[in-house]
Amino acid sequence: MTSIQCSRAGSTRFALPAFSAVYAVSSVSAIRTMSAAVAATLPFMCASSFAAEMLTADNGLTERVVITGGRPSSLPTEIPTTIEGINAKTMEQTINAIDAEDALKYLPSLLVRKRYVGDYNHAVLATRASGTGNSARSLVYADGVLLSNLLGNGASFTPRWGLVTPEEIERVDVLYGPFSAAYPGNSAGAVVDYVTRMPKQFEAHAKVIGFTENFNIYGTDKTYSGKQLSATLGSKQGELSWWLNVNQLDSEGHPIAFANKLLSAGINSTAGKVVTGAIADKNPQNQDWWILGATGQYHTIQDHAKIKLAYEITPAIIASYTFGYWRNNMNSGVESYLRDVSGNPVYSGDININGKKYTLSATDMSNSKNQLEHMTHGIDVKSHTKGVFDWEVAASLYDYSKDIVRAPTVSIPAAETGGAGRITDGAGTGWNTLALKGIWRPNAEHTTEFGYQREAYKLRTLVSNTTDWINADASSRVSAFQGNTTLQSVYAQDAWRINPQWKTILGGRFEQWNADNGTISNTSSTFAFTARRESTFSPKAALVFKANEDWTYKASIGRAVRMPTVSELYQGTVSTTTIVNNDPDLKPEKSWTTEWSAERVLNEGKGLLRATAFVERTKDALYSQTNTLVTPNITNIQNVDEIHTSGLEIAYQESDFFTRGLDVAASLTYADSTITKNDKFQASVGKWQPRVPQWRANIVVSYKPTEQLTTSLGVRYSGKQYSSLDNSDTNAFTYFGFSSFLVADVRVRYQIARQWSASIGIDNINNKKYWAFHPYTQRSVVGELKFDF
Repeated sequence: MTSIQCSRAGSTRFALPAFSAVYAVSSVSAIRTMSAAVAATLPFMCASSFAAEMLTADNGLTERVVITGGRPSSLPTEIPTTIEGINAKTMEQTINAIDAEDALKYLPSLLVRKRYVGDYNHAVLATRASGTGNSARSLVYADGVLLSNLLGNGASFTPRWGLVTPEEIERVDVLYGPFSAAYPGNSAGAVVDYVTRMPKQFEAHAKVIGFTENFNIYGTDKTYSGKQLSATLGSKQGELSWWLNVNQLDSEGHPIAFANKLLSAGINSTAGKVVTGAIADKNPQNQDWWILGATGQYHTIQDHAKIKLAYEITPAIIASYTFGYWRNNMNSGVESYLRDVSGNPVYSGDININGKKYTLSATDMSNSKNQLEHMTHGIDVKSHTKGVFDWEVAASLYDYSKDIVRAPTVSIPAAETGGAGRITDGAGTGWNTLALKGIWRPNAEHTTEFGYQREAYKLRTLVSNTTDWINADASSRVSAFQGNTTLQSVYAQDAWRINPQWKTILGGRFEQWNADNGTISNTSSTFAFTARRESTFSPKAALVFKANEDWTYKASIGRAVRMPTVSELYQGTVSTTTIVNNDPDLKPEKSWTTEWSAERVLNEGKGLLRATAFVERTKDALYSQTNTLVTPNITNIQNVDEIHTSGLEIAYQESDFFTRGLDVAASLTYADSTITKNDKFQASVGKWQPRVPQWRANIVVSYKPTEQLTTSLGVRYSGKQYSSLDNSDTNAFTYFGFSSFLVADVRVRYQIARQWSASIGIDNINNKKYWAFHPYTQRSVVGELKFDF
C-alpha cells in the first residue's frame, strides 16, 4: 500500500516503500492515474484528514493507493525551504535504532555526535554550516514539545533525546535553514520535528534489543554490551485516544576519556613511584604525551515513560496532552594503565616514567555518579477545519526535577568506598514555552500564518562539599551559578499562489529578548550580573517556480538572530570581590542565509533528485577563544567577527531502482566555511570554522526480495575537520581530535509471522576507529525481537 501526503509547501508529497519517508513531487500529475478530482485538491490539503482510495495500473499489476494526512506535526503549514524526512517503516527496515537520534543517521548534511548507546549529555546535532560545538544553532521538537537544551551552547547542552523512543516515532521531519518566520534564530541550522504515533484502534507492542561492542583503543581491549526493553499499549475509543510507552535501557558504554600528561611536563628526577604501562602518543597539536588510563566508562540505566492523550472536542477541534518521564542512573568507571613494580594499579600521586617525574591529582583518574530525573509536559488545543481560519494554543514544560552529579575529591582506591567529594545539583533548571498560532485562508491564493511565542529558560547550578561523595548529603557551598533568559516573539508569513507556476512566501519575525537574575557565587559571597535586553527583526522570503511536471525551482533567504544562552552570557569567575573573565556586552549571532534549489522528479514519481546551493554569512558568532588584544590574554566566550559559509547539497532517492524492491537514497554535501574576520584572535582568520568538514556523504541501499525479508546497507562519510579556531589541531586521530570517518552499517529484518519480527544489524562493520574529541563506537552488533498485536 502506498500512502500519499500533501506537503506544507503546496506540492504533493507521497511515501513509497523506499528509504525516505516522503518524496516531494512538483506536480500532482506525477501520479498519472489518480482521479483528477482528488488529485486537484492535494496541493492545498496539507495534512488534512481527507482520504480516498482508487486503483491504478502499474506494469499490469493492480495496487491500492490510500491518501492520508497522517498525524500533523508542529511545523508550519507552508514550508519555504528544503525539507527531508523519514518514517517509522523505513527506520525499522534500514536503521539499527536504539536511541531517538538514530533516526537522523542518513539524512542529508546532518550528524549527531553520539559516542555510545545512551549518550545523554554530548549527542549534539551538527548541520550544514554548524558543527557539533554549536548545539544552540538547531531546534529539536517532539509533538511540539521543545527538546533542545538552549541553556547553553556546546557539547554538554545536547537535546533531550531520551524523552522519545524509536518505537513511538511515526515520522521525523527536518526543515533546513532559518527560512520560516515560525521559528527563532536557533533555527539557523535546522529544525527537527519528531511526530509520535497515536493509535486508531487497540494495539500492543513489545520489543527487546541486545547489543555488544568490541572496543580496542590505547590500553583498553574489552567488550561492552547492553540491552533495551520496551512495551507499548494504545487504543482509540470514541473521541478519546491514548498511548502508553515504557522503556528501559541498560548500557555499558566504552571509555570516552583518557588521563594524560604532556611529555614536556615531566621533570628529570628519580623521585616518584616508578611505573610501567604508560602509552606514548601525540596530542592533536602533535605534541608528545603519555596516555595513562581510561576514564568515563559509563554504565547507564535509563528509564523512560510516556503517556499521551488526545480528545476530539468536536470533529474540528482536538486537545492533546503529553507527559514524559526520564530517569538516568549512571556510574562512571576508571581503568589505570599504570602498574608499580609489584604489578598494582596506580591512580594518583607522584609517578616516574622513564626518569621523569609527573604528578597525578586525585581527579585525573576519577569516577562519578549521576542521578537524574527529568519530566516534561505538553498540552495542545488545535482546530483543523481547513476553512477560512484555524488556530492553535500550545504550551510545554521541561523540568530538571532531580539532577545530581557526585564526584570524589579523594583518589582511587579510597574513593571506591566513599570519602570526601563534591555534589553538583541542577534542580530547578528547565524551560517552558507558550505558542498561540493562527492560519487565515481568505481565498485559494493566500495562506497567512501568524502567532505569538514565549520561551523562558532557567539555569540553576549549586556545587557543594560532602563528607561522603557516594551517600552523604551536601554540606558547605563551593560555588553556585544561575540565570534566566526569556524570548518573546510575534511573527507572520503569507504564502501567495500567484498562478499554477509561481508561489511566493514572505514573512518576518520580531523578537524581544531579556536576560536577568544572573549571579555567581563562591564559598561565602554572591555577585550579580547586569540584566540585558535586545530587540530584533528577522525578515524571510521564498519563491517557488514549477517549470513543468518534473522540474521545480526554489529560492529562499532569511535572517536569524541567535541570542546568547544563559551559560554564555553569565560566564566568568570571582576574584576577591568582582566578577572577572566575563563579557557583559556579548552580542547575539546574526546570520543571513540563502539557498537555491532545483528538484527533478524521476521515474514517473518514484524518485527525486535535488541540488541545493547555500550561502551563510554570520556576524558575531559565539565561540570560546583567546582575546589577544588585552594583556593578560583572556579566554572565554567571545564574538567572532565574521564567518562565511557556502556550499552545495545534492540529495537523490529512488524506489524500485533497476528492479522492484530495491531502493536507494544518497546525499553529498560540500561546505566551504571560513573565518573571514576576527580581530581578537587574528591567527584564526582564513581558517576553517571548527567542526564543519568540507565533505559529507551518506548512501543507503535497501532491498526487499520477499514480503518477509528486508536488507539494507548504509555508508556514512565525513571529511577532515578541526576543533580549534586557528586549525592548530592537525593530528585528528587521537584523544581530543576530530577526525574524518568512513563507516558502513548493515541490517537484516525478517517477518517471522504476522505478529513477530526479528532483526540483526552491525554498525561500523569495517571497525573504523574515529574521534570527535572522544572515541566513537567501534564495530557493534545489534539484535532485536519484536511483537506487535
